[in-house]
Amino acid sequence: MAREIADLQAEVRTGTGKGAARQARRLGLVPGIVYGDGQEPSPINVNYNYLLKRLKAGRFLQTLFNLKVEGQKDAHVICRAVQRDVVKDQPTHVDFMRLHDESRIVLHIHVTFINHEASPGLKKGGTLTVVRNEVELEVLAGDIPDHVTVDLAGKEIGDVIHIEDAILPEGAKPTTARNFVIANVSAPAGFVEEVVAAPAV
Repeated sequence: MAREIADLQAEVRTGTGKGAARQARRLGLVPGIVYGDGQEPSPINVNYNYLLKRLKAGRFLQTLFNLKVEGQKDAHVICRAVQRDVVKDQPTHVDFMRLHDESRIVLHIHVTFINHEASPGLKKGGTLTVVRNEVELEVLAGDIPDHVTVDLAGKEIGDVIHIEDAILPEGAKPTTARNFVIANVSAPAGFVEEVVAAPAV
């Protein structure tokens, strides 16, 4: 399932350099830059509280935005960097890259696990040990998936789940050819597997 493209409001930043950036911050704005797609970089400002709310919502660096700047044509962008104050950990600058819908980009996509109740291993008291909460995929900018799905139905204690076991969104592919581990169903402490004795001959 592709994510809905959310709007991101910004305004043109007049002036460049450290002085203009400091002035923007004094006014409760976070300076930023929009680049790419063969166009000149455009300096912008984003409202601090508005940006902070977006950041706290999560997955900011994995979200395609429809950037809306008054007087300019809307552009699809993705955030490539958020600089933060080293002491206060507050955003001080943001970088956005323009994208076409057919552009292919590399992103970390969240992994969602389903059908816990249909896993015999978990029913026996096993624990789902998640090795990767996110996986790095190459995806289409116009069809960025919300998540990657891992179906736990039928998984027994000791089963290891690899990237090849995941249900990848159409058009998405891992950035590495290695069949890496996403999770496993581990045994609870003191677990002893039942062994059925062979009948005596």
